[in-house]
Amino acid sequence: MRILLVEDDQGLAEALQQSLVREGFVVDHVSRGKLALTALAVPSHDMIILDLGLPDLDGLLVLKEIRANKNDLPVIILTARDSVDSKVKGLDYGADDYLAKPFDMQELLARLRVIERRLGTANSSLITIDRVSMDTKSHKVYLLDCQESNEQQDVNEVHFSKKEFMVLKALMENAGRIQSREQIESKLYQWGEEVLSNAVEVHIHKLRKNLPNKFIQNVRGVGYIINHPKH
Repeated sequence: MRILLVEDDQGLAEALQQSLVREGFVVDHVSRGKLALTALAVPSHDMIILDLGLPDLDGLLVLKEIRANKNDLPVIILTARDSVDSKVKGLDYGADDYLAKPFDMQELLARLRVIERRLGTANSSLITIDRVSMDTKSHKVYLLDCQESNEQQDVNEVHFSKKEFMVLKALMENAGRIQSREQIESKLYQWGEEVLSNAVEVHIHKLRKNLPNKFIQNVRGVGYIINHPKH
């Protein structure tokens, strides 16, 4: 998931960005409301974390402009304004959630996971498709070894690099929907980060070596897909 972080406190922004990246999010940061609106003119983000006390435009005006532009991206307001009136106004202006500073990082992550589940096909942090099970909270992947003569299943953890996990997560959360290389790249790289031309293909190749045959399928000239198993 790619997040646009709109926060003018550089120290807080850097700490947030580092923490979110460790959790597998891709985070682009701007410190001004006008820069946020410019960035959102090109659809590439899945969610916005928005501070209200911005130096050029009040965050509520930014939010109002976002919604006026028919942009329905989820918005979490992150602000020092903790009055009931401010929360009500933020939600009335179209925010999906409101978190007052100071906040606990684990609470923010939990709220982000709720929005992730709403945007994707999964209704919990555990996604299981065919014999592959992924826990998006613990960042672990398991392979279920089905024994026809035994009701029990052996569960083996499969280890992937951070980028490989993020590719698999993007595909499993969108199971049944084709994901283009560009869509997958947008979940992997932040602004200014170097992208190798064959990076996605390399990650897919490594994933396939440890996953069931044909679990990740090519759609020639379009992208990749993980299909739901047919019953």
